[in-house]
Amino acid sequence: MGRKTTRRIPGAESRFWLVKSEPSAFSIDDLGKASGQTTCWDGVRNYQARNYLRAMRVGDQVLFYHSSADPTAVVGVAEVVREAYPDPTAFDPAHKHYDPKSDPAKPTWDMVDLRLVHRLVEPLPLDLLRRQPGLKHMELLRKGSRLSVQPVRAREWEIISSLAEQAGGVRDSPSRMTERRASSTQPWRGRS
Repeated sequence: MGRKTTRRIPGAESRFWLVKSEPSAFSIDDLGKASGQTTCWDGVRNYQARNYLRAMRVGDQVLFYHSSADPTAVVGVAEVVREAYPDPTAFDPAHKHYDPKSDPAKPTWDMVDLRLVHRLVEPLPLDLLRRQPGLKHMELLRKGSRLSVQPVRAREWEIISSLAEQAGGVRDSPSRMTERRASSTQPWRGRS
């Protein structure tokens, strides 16, 4: 038998991501209150966003973005702690994310597990991000972009981490910011 290989999605080579959530549905504070500060990221029902979930690897860093908020903003960082696996909510007729076309034998929808790394002292609002020349090609800022899961380039991650540092750093553990520039491939990485 041949080995199964995972195809990387174009633009997803970065190992950095952004996930959007409406704070009224699930906020960064909800993640902080979850058991082990970890949750499954379920309910994604867009094929491109699902493919990005499938490209995530354990240890990948994730910007947590509050959408449909005032203001919409990056509010923290999470980390992938479990790679993509079938989303059982797709098979449950009583669940709001039920998909009658999804087959448990060949699941259409996946989810990953995310763990909170830290919250930002000050959210980084969308209008601030739009004013950064180095972010002009960021998926989040692309006109019409509505994906709830998006890749983030390493340079974009560095710019956002620098903005977070200028705005006061992180709320949970200031020491987590100290290693962010230690490696260009893993900026803003927290200490275990």
